[in-house]
Amino acid sequence: QVQLVESGGGSVQPGGSLRLSCAASGSISSINTMGWYRQAPGKQRELVAVITSGGSTVSADSVKGRFTISRENAKNMVYLQMNSLKPEDTAVYYCRVTSGLVYWGQGTQVIVSS
Repeated sequence: QVQLVESGGGSVQPGGSLRLSCAASGSISSINTMGWYRQAPGKQRELVAVITSGGSTVSADSVKGRFTISRENAKNMVYLQMNSLKPEDTAVYYCRVTSGLVYWGQGTQVIVSS
């Protein structure tokens, strides 16, 4: 089993910044992709950004230039630096890790509002 613990969510005004962190622990043999997804009220969960073990990244068009994903392989950590936040970024953000199977975190709430 793999456990994922997210942190860093909260409330921020438009234009502000937040940094999300996700720590993976447990029976980890090798982690492949690590990433962030989000789900806004009444909407489907969507990809925000993912990063491979080699450092290649893919981001949603809606966050390009504002969000940056990174990881620390030695610590099994993945981060999401979110800048220039907009109200439409309001959602529950989920960490997702693939290590043979797919694992999801519990989610962390991000609210962008004035």
